[in-house]
Amino acid sequence: MTDERWQMTAVIESSVILHLSSVIFLQSLTINDLRHMQYTANITSIPRSYLPKNFKISDWAALEPFFKELLERPLQSKADLEKWLQDVSELEAVISEDAAWRQIRMTCDTENKELENAFTFFVTEIEPRMKPYADKLNRKLVENEYTKTLEGDAYKVYLRNVKKSIELFREANIPLQSEIAVLAQQYGVINGKMSVEVQGQEYTLQQAAKFLENPNRGLREEVYRKIQERRLQDKEQLNDLFTKLIGLRDKVAKNAGFQNYRDYKFADLGRFDYTKEDCFQFQEAVKTQVRPLVDFIYDRKRQKLGLDSLRPWDTEAEPEGVKLLTPFATGEELVNKTIECFTRMNPFFGECLTKMKEMGRLDLDSRKGKAPGGYNCPLPETGAPFIFMNAAGQMSDVTTMVHEGGHAIHSFLAHELPLTAFKEYPMEIAEVASMTMELFSMDYWDVFFDNEEDLQRAKQHQLERVITIFPWIATIDKFQHWVYENPNHTLEEREENWRSILNDYTSIALDVSGLEEYRKFSWQRQLHLYEVPFYYIEYGIAQLGAIGLWKQFKEDKDKAINNYINALKLGGTKTLPQLYEAAGLKFSFSPDYISELMLFVQGEMEKVTRPAVK
Repeated sequence: MTDERWQMTAVIESSVILHLSSVIFLQSLTINDLRHMQYTANITSIPRSYLPKNFKISDWAALEPFFKELLERPLQSKADLEKWLQDVSELEAVISEDAAWRQIRMTCDTENKELENAFTFFVTEIEPRMKPYADKLNRKLVENEYTKTLEGDAYKVYLRNVKKSIELFREANIPLQSEIAVLAQQYGVINGKMSVEVQGQEYTLQQAAKFLENPNRGLREEVYRKIQERRLQDKEQLNDLFTKLIGLRDKVAKNAGFQNYRDYKFADLGRFDYTKEDCFQFQEAVKTQVRPLVDFIYDRKRQKLGLDSLRPWDTEAEPEGVKLLTPFATGEELVNKTIECFTRMNPFFGECLTKMKEMGRLDLDSRKGKAPGGYNCPLPETGAPFIFMNAAGQMSDVTTMVHEGGHAIHSFLAHELPLTAFKEYPMEIAEVASMTMELFSMDYWDVFFDNEEDLQRAKQHQLERVITIFPWIATIDKFQHWVYENPNHTLEEREENWRSILNDYTSIALDVSGLEEYRKFSWQRQLHLYEVPFYYIEYGIAQLGAIGLWKQFKEDKDKAINNYINALKLGGTKTLPQLYEAAGLKFSFSPDYISELMLFVQGEMEKVTRPAVK
């Protein structure tokens, strides 16, 4: 895909972050024991033993007594600590799920002011009052004499995160972080109102994107330009919103003693296992090792379409006379076919989506008023997550569905862990879960297509996408580094640096002449810049992991699926390199390793495009 169309979906980040990640004592159960447990999707909610069973979060006055009690409770034995940790765990799960539902409901209907107010109330009236307590509870845990009895890698990782939260906490940042949370959600509100008219009918931008696959080149260009023009209508509002967010984030970083927000956010995200220099290495490797393959893919697309030059509205198209891929018609059909696909791969995978469907935890169809993008949102108390997306009947929607389905499977597997804190896995491994599912599932995509030719086209589309996404990931990541290293930049400097970075990673096989105004503001379509800053390099790291697992899958399916499950069920109990090792993967950003994986994908892509010899 080109930079003009791509928008990666995400695991949604809950607006509430207690930082005192809860713990339930393991007793005699070990992580090794967990490797041999049988998994089913018949999960149950975390039983309440501390909070009243019918307790709901209405205001701070109802919630504060529980924080006070936990803070004041004496911990004079190991048994006291164990019970205290269980109760903290339960409180965190209930609060996190409440916050998640407020955010889910708001993104499903951005025009409902009541839902927006419910979310805003939480982040302005409840969350700020929790944070000082969370810091004190963190300190209570770290300073307790019995904490040293918590042994094993899992506790080392957990306590490392708690200590990091203590180091970052500043009371002065609480109101700033609340203001940031409210402002960031305005991005979804602004985008939820965007629509265009095509052939006399109104479409959301996600729905209109399906016309970019149409064989009629004139129609493709018309729709492409309408989408870009609609985005430009809000460019000033989105610029102003981003400027405010940059300023507030920079204050948060300076308050915490950091030189810039990038360095603060690396610590806040718990990036203990790689550095900004590793990100720079990734960016350079994409330029030297991946972009030439993108050039090859786009030039082959140009030849296939019989064009003198390939334009951004051509990259998803098929030649005249070739029928568009129509893998499904409705969200209901999409989920049913995905369940069948997952079940054939592994019965447990299908059970996960079936359970979510039964529980009403899917909102798939695109409609006006929905926030853009897609996500899987873990729900820590009840267990089964929620999938949100904007399906419009395209092949890319299948990819999004299996991507979010991979996240959902991760949620189910981690829910089996007896420690709530252990379920909080790094985003880099979370994206391995989702991106690997995109590749594994291809062997079962015949559920979406009636004939072999369409199936092969779909696989080719996916494999091209695996490679062509890397330049956009590098572009967004490099832009974020520049933005927060230079927080006082002017709008003109922002435009110029974005243009320079974008051009560095744009394929020479793609003709973007005359589209400068659209490209100048194309960063505004990436929701991560507004809502989850610096959460983007994870996609690149994880794509390397996903390709590595798929390479295993092509050699031995059962072994690859077992490695996938064994890594995901560890949740956050190991460091990031250890989680990759559990999956049989190398944790590396080196140009040689990236080149090796790209050549493997290119080889598999050639197999798909080459007619089978009989």
